[in-house]
This record gives sequence, structure tokens and C-alpha cells, in this order.
Amino acid sequence: NSIWVSTDHDEIEKVAKQFGAQVHRRSPEVSQDSSTSLEAIREFLNHHHEVDIVGNIQATSPCLHPSDLIKVADLIQKEGFDSVFSVVRRHQFRWSEVKKGENKTTEPQNLNPAKRYRRQDWPGELYENGSFYFAKRHLIEKGYLQGGKMAYYEMRAEHSVDIDIDIDWPIAEQRVLSFGYFGKEPLKEVKLLACSIDGCLTNGRIYVTEDQKEMVSYDYRDIVGIDLLKKRGIQVRLISERDCSKTLLAMQLGCVAKVSATNKLQVLEDWQKDMGLSWKEVAYLGNEESDVECLKKAGMSGVPADACAVAQKAASYICKSNGGCGAVREFAEHIFLLLEKVNSARKQ
Repeated sequence: NSIWVSTDHDEIEKVAKQFGAQVHRRSPEVSQDSSTSLEAIREFLNHHHEVDIVGNIQATSPCLHPSDLIKVADLIQKEGFDSVFSVVRRHQFRWSEVKKGENKTTEPQNLNPAKRYRRQDWPGELYENGSFYFAKRHLIEKGYLQGGKMAYYEMRAEHSVDIDIDIDWPIAEQRVLSFGYFGKEPLKEVKLLACSIDGCLTNGRIYVTEDQKEMVSYDYRDIVGIDLLKKRGIQVRLISERDCSKTLLAMQLGCVAKVSATNKLQVLEDWQKDMGLSWKEVAYLGNEESDVECLKKAGMSGVPADACAVAQKAASYICKSNGGCGAVREFAEHIFLLLEKVNSARKQ
């Protein structure tokens, strides 16, 4: 009936509201490193007596699909279960642990070594995957997320992704590209990257010599990123509010550029129409308030790590790199990941 994000963090609250969620401001008591999800949910219910059923969806499981949640809600609302949780089937043989100093040997837990079969011929076992826990209010108030008339919901292995430690992140990222949910509209290939020059391609600083000549610095990684985009058939166009024609000439990027632009959105719209592109085929990298409307319009939008707050809020991707320090290359890599997703969807 409603979607809430429970948090004690200002930035998470902003992002949650940006994407249409309501926010429950979590108290310090249930925001400790040792706090459990159950504690946060019970606090939420104390403030929302109208809620009868809670679906606790874990942010660390990014491959969850809406169809799974609809089926689980039906299990509770239509089939009378009190709690439903997600599981995945694993084909792993388990052995008992032998701690250092113990005078014993390991023992098989779920197989007979004398009659060892191929794992692909074995039906496997069900394991909780932590993707979601649905439960009725009366159970949660008693301190349970699982109880009463229980049911498990078996998720497909490719949708069962759990991020626990750092090394899980790149694996999850690739899994999301192949099996993640990206909405009902088909993905489009990016055909154009429009990039603000000052603060994205450069670090925004202007150096003035004694003879009043201006100099700027850029990162060679960004130049490589632009070249890679071009090789993938993606046009790169540059835009600036100031006249930096001499700088662009010196950099020899070979990109269409618009300088002294008083209205960046108008420039972007003109490029989009001239190239016959939909907005989903346009990516934009900006960093200032003057870029906000462009960031909102583009199908894919990014900002460097040191972009202003309003630009960060408007963007769908925030780089780890600062402007002029590899942000263009990083955003190019992000675009390449999307292209992999598009190609994967076509093959399916």
C-alpha cells in the first residue's frame, strides 16, 4: 500500500523522496551498528498503526523483481500465511568444521562420500537469501519476522544476489546487468554524451599567467574515455558557459562543442532533435546548477564527486572521481555497463 525507507541519514532521505518513497526517520536507538532490521520495523509500526502487513525488502539484494513481491503478497493476503521469506536452492556439500586444536576429524553433513553423486544430479537444499521477509503485524510485535503459518518463496538463482562484503559488489553489478529489473520500458543504447567542460572535463580551475594567458588542466584518462566512447559509436559533444574555444583547440578532441552557452538545456534539446534521438539515448555529465535541467531530461545523467548539491540530487549516477580527475572516463565506463545490459536483453 505504501513504500517507505527507514533511515537516519539526510542524504538517503533526499534520494528516497526523489524516487517517490516516503521516509520514516529512524531514532538513534535503532540506528546503531548492532541494530537489527526487526528493531527498525517494530519502531516503524509503533508510529503506523494502520499497517497490517510489512514486506521488508533488503537493499543488499539488487536483483529482486516486482513479480516476486506480487506473488509473495498474494501468499499472505489470499492464502492466509502469516509470514513468507525468500530462499534460493544451493548445490553445495557441507562438512563439519574442525577448529584448531580439536582432536577430531571433519564429517560430511549432507552427503555420503561412499555414494557421492554429481551435484547437478542432486536436488540441492534451500537457503535463506536475505532478499525479503514478509510478516503480519502481530508476529512482528512479538519479536518475529518468521513464525505462525510460514511459507518460503524460492527465487531463481540468477535473481538471488546478496551483497555482504566488498568483493560481492562487482559480482552483483554484473548480475544486475544480466538479470536485473530496469522497468517496463525497453532500454535504449546511448548515442550521445553531452559533457560540461568546466568542472567535468576540467577541474574548473583557471590559471592565469603574468601575461594574462589562461590555462586549464585535464586528466588524460578522460581523453581516453572520450576516444573509447567514439569507438563504440557514441558521439561526444561539449558545452560551456564561457568562451573556451582556444582551450578546446589546444586539446584537439575533435568533438562538436558549444561555448558561451547561455541556456544549456536549449543547446541539448537542439542536439537531441538534430540527431533524431529520444531522451533515453542521451547521456549528460554536468556539475553545476546550470546543468540541473539537462541532468533531469537525459536518459542517463551523471555528476563528478565534487559537483554541487543540487546537481548531485538531479543525477542518477555520482562518480567517485572529481571533475578533471577521471570523472569522464568513469562515466564512460558506466555507459558501457548499460550497453552490456542492452546487448544482454537483445540476446534473451
